Amino acid sequence: MPTRNPPGIARLARALGLAVLVAACAAPARTSGLEAAAYQQFAEEMAREHDFDADRVFGVLSQAAYQQEIIDAITSPAEALPWYRYRPIFLTEARIDEGIAFWDTHESTLNEATARYGVPAPVMVAIIGVESRYGRHRGRHRVLDALRTLAFDYPPRGDFFRRELKQYFLLAREEGIDLTEPRGSYAGAMGVPQFISSSYRAYAVDLNGNGRRDLWDEIPDVVGSVANYFERHGWQPGAPVVDPVSVNGEAWESLLNDDLKPRSTAAELRGAGVSVPEDVDGGRSAKLLRLEGEDGPEYFAAYRNFYVITRYNHSPLYAMAVYQLAEAIAERRGAR
Repeated sequence: MPTRNPPGIARLARALGLAVLVAACAAPARTSGLEAAAYQQFAEEMAREHDFDADRVFGVLSQAAYQQEIIDAITSPAEALPWYRYRPIFLTEARIDEGIAFWDTHESTLNEATARYGVPAPVMVAIIGVESRYGRHRGRHRVLDALRTLAFDYPPRGDFFRRELKQYFLLAREEGIDLTEPRGSYAGAMGVPQFISSSYRAYAVDLNGNGRRDLWDEIPDVVGSVANYFERHGWQPGAPVVDPVSVNGEAWESLLNDDLKPRSTAAELRGAGVSVPEDVDGGRSAKLLRLEGEDGPEYFAAYRNFYVITRYNHSPLYAMAVYQLAEAIAERRGAR
């Protein structure tokens, strides 16, 4: 049966015109002419911008495959769920107990990372718990397939994933990774902490000092990299993350928006009828957050550290799940 070319490739082919025919002649049999044109353009960019061998880049891309299930997954993420349905995915008895076990096993490493970067152990543990169930679930999609699919055939974020595909090639060159081997999420996130390629290059650290940054098999590097990511994004040691609040009157409604950054202050929230706890300094940056609870809206005052968690995943649901999991793990572990 003839292979149907994905829609994004077809659009690029029309734009390139006769270049399709030229590239098709040089393409391996398993790569269609339309794919070959897109791959050739990408390969030439990598050669020009990063001194790669264009033929090698083309050869690697020719081993990548379009995956419709990746498109299906990215268009229906869990973050589209209401909070009361999202929370139970991550706040489970098993995940809390597994987090305690992870903390117990790697306590000295977590303490070292906290001392170096200022990020509390339960926050690092919760990130790893949410991202990969403490390393158990690292993704089943080949990273190469995921990034190829999204770079060339997901127009809403095609530019972003083309950049990530370039970052993946650079990462592989720097870290000695076989481009065709790693598996990860549908978005190309990798390893225990599920770093995308650009984050891996920018924030991964070699905490155990063995000369490589391994986010698959070396927990010190995993923990240190998560902590470094938070520190680099402005984590404030000892500062609050988020508080549940109530609202009174109508003035608070003007504070609700989709901007995750806390652009108001605790004093301004109080002045609008939001019950920010008294021990929170009035000058502290804050944002009023509303999530959909099972019995109605739930309101929170979210601070700078909450915003930092959203830099890992740009979703308030994600950040709240991480925070509440961290709190649950710390509380249960401390009560033993």
